[in-house]
Amino acid sequence: MPPPLRRLLPIALLAGLAAAPAARAQNAKAEAPIPAATVALMQARGTDPSSPVLFRAYKKESEIEVWKRGPGGRFVHVKTFPICRWSGQLGPKRQTGDRQTPEGFYTVPKRQMNPNSRYYLSFDIGYPNAYDRAHGGTGSAVMVHGVCSSMGCFAMTDRSVGEIYAIARDALKGGQAAFQFQAYPFRMSAENMARHRADPNYAFWQQLKEGADRFEATGEELQVGVEGGRYVFAPARDPAKEVAVATRRAAEAARIAALVHDGTPAVRTTYSDGGQHAFWASLISRGAPVGEISRPEALAYAGQEVVVIPGFRRPAPLAEAVWAAWIAPDAPMGDLRARGHVAAYARAPDSFAARFAAPARYADALPRLVAATLAGTLPPIPATGAGPAPGPLAALQDRPEDR
Repeated sequence: MPPPLRRLLPIALLAGLAAAPAARAQNAKAEAPIPAATVALMQARGTDPSSPVLFRAYKKESEIEVWKRGPGGRFVHVKTFPICRWSGQLGPKRQTGDRQTPEGFYTVPKRQMNPNSRYYLSFDIGYPNAYDRAHGGTGSAVMVHGVCSSMGCFAMTDRSVGEIYAIARDALKGGQAAFQFQAYPFRMSAENMARHRADPNYAFWQQLKEGADRFEATGEELQVGVEGGRYVFAPARDPAKEVAVATRRAAEAARIAALVHDGTPAVRTTYSDGGQHAFWASLISRGAPVGEISRPEALAYAGQEVVVIPGFRRPAPLAEAVWAAWIAPDAPMGDLRARGHVAAYARAPDSFAARFAAPARYADALPRLVAATLAGTLPPIPATGAGPAPGPLAALQDRPEDR
């Protein structure tokens, strides 16, 4: 060995020895087992660590749900993690540097898992996907990672992301080629859709709701494509599940329409720069250490709702028994009906054509009080008298022609 190399060899050995503990520590993080309590939750729902996994994230609620494939191939909810920090506003990510946390349907294969992340552990969700690129979306390296700091990522703190990473890792080791990551602005309920109907992103959110409803109805991982710049979803192989999807979609559309009709206000939720789950906000307010927090001053102004269309309370309709009692012949409202008058629709027809004929005269359908007022024949009310002045109804009743 040449003398210069012999002199460098001890230095290289020392550097390797110094780096070994760091490498072992990094491997220990990436290979840490799923906590026993979480494994027990999986078993209670008929699944296990090696079964396929799926994640669903909600920005407004600041939560990530873990779903595992269970009995019969249907995904079941296992656990929910509070998000420590996300950035931007509700709505999709559009370009590099906009601080927007993405919304849409993403795929994470093994190559996007990062055991050497400088944010403890992480995985790349796969932004931009085909939909994002179709709309000119730019950017990269949008992660679920540790540390409570976000520039467009889902920041989970080290402990939370360690468990999420382990759950995803074991599913990939179990044979799943890639797992799905569904990112939503909020839980895609009819109530939330009705409240955000005036938002500029509403048409896009309708596409996300279509996917969310399909998942809720079938319990299957979504088969997602992009056609004409919008998300499309392959139908389920089981026709019965497609019926369930159609039923749920119709019920949700009717529910949204009913909420709007009944006066639900339309709002826009604005943020200074993203938000975080109330769980972490409470801990931080009590001085619990969570590490670095990006733009903590912005969190004080998170989730301010601006009313775009004011709400109102539509009066409840009277029960049939109530109004039926008021229009009965012996009820007070009965005086407004012309004595002896028979409505055109209640008259016995004398021919087949007469069944569909309109009343001969418009006045036939008028109550006595209205007809007398229009004709100018309503008796005047006396100006003096021993008792209270009789009302117009009483005056009409005293007319001999009405007897």
